[in-house]
Amino acid sequence: MPLHSVFLDNTMTQPFTVPVSLAERSYEIVIQTGLLEKLGRKLQEQGVRGKVGLVTDRHVARHYLKRSLETVKRYGIEPIPIVLTPGERSKTLKTVEQILNVLARHRFERSSMLVALGGGVVGDMTGFAASIYQRGIPYIQVPTTLVAQVDSSVGGKTGVDHRLGKNLIGSFYQPRAVWIDPLTLRTLPTRELIAGLAEVIKYGIIADESFFAYLQRHMSALRKHAPAIVSTVVKRSCEIKAEVVAADERESDRRRILNYGHTIGHALEALGGYKSFVHGEAVGVGLVQEAELACFQGICSRPVVENIRHIVQEAGLSDRMPPWTSQRIWKAMLHDKKVSEGRVIGVWPERIGQVQIGPIEKHVFEQWCSVSRGSSPRAHA
Repeated sequence: MPLHSVFLDNTMTQPFTVPVSLAERSYEIVIQTGLLEKLGRKLQEQGVRGKVGLVTDRHVARHYLKRSLETVKRYGIEPIPIVLTPGERSKTLKTVEQILNVLARHRFERSSMLVALGGGVVGDMTGFAASIYQRGIPYIQVPTTLVAQVDSSVGGKTGVDHRLGKNLIGSFYQPRAVWIDPLTLRTLPTRELIAGLAEVIKYGIIADESFFAYLQRHMSALRKHAPAIVSTVVKRSCEIKAEVVAADERESDRRRILNYGHTIGHALEALGGYKSFVHGEAVGVGLVQEAELACFQGICSRPVVENIRHIVQEAGLSDRMPPWTSQRIWKAMLHDKKVSEGRVIGVWPERIGQVQIGPIEKHVFEQWCSVSRGSSPRAHA
């Protein structure tokens, strides 16, 4: 029985295509239920011959690796599986070296291809390895988590974490294509699905009030994997991400709006040793707390904050800041790649669908922490 045949009757089998317009680096995002069954044929259509490195992690491999290898071999392509340790803590230079070692041992050439089959961690490391092996080989993103499908697989950001901060080491390197099969979300743990909703909510806040309203109406169905709702949400999220990336590929201006929720979110991930939070969980806290900061600075009104808080809670995400000192959180924020000239640059909602980019000063952050916690900034361990 085909991998996804039990679901095909209830889902949309016609592909959605979202272009990412970047001149000679342009590519398409294809969203189609059952697409993973067509992996070999799609690689052949891309002109892939000989070896292809299929990078995944142990969790994803358990569900999809065997079948993916079979369908690729069927089209005369030689897949080389590269199975990594799952989780954010494996997103290191050492793991990228493992990928490079396999490529070198199997004598991959500049015309060889990598395929990232997995979540954001797999995609980021595969893209980074592709960008530096023989000074660059092509790769394709096949994201299997909600975070990866709506966010990290699109836009060409690749890299790894450093002990002092998230994504400090990396490159901008666009994929040859992004192929999304929403049915892979059926095997996603509930915690991971809920975490991915933070990135989806982000798009409504930063760029599309009507999409935010759609999420408000359909959040319950989305959490239950309603096929048509999932496809619509993934497609619209990709459209927004593609538009932003096309306007600002290297994050010099408009693309920075995609960092909403991540200034605090990345700091929380780092302080938790990449164990306390799944990425989207930290971003969910960041969506609410950065809105609170915006309100404190007079950038948005209290109803905007409460709208954001309510939808984050409806998604099943926490909106509460952990009890770390403002000094510890601020220090972690300073190690983020979004710091410019020693200043923390944040994204602040003005209303639903519109944000502004600007710095936050340490004394303002500490005043806000003091007021929001009803005590001095040093009162929490």
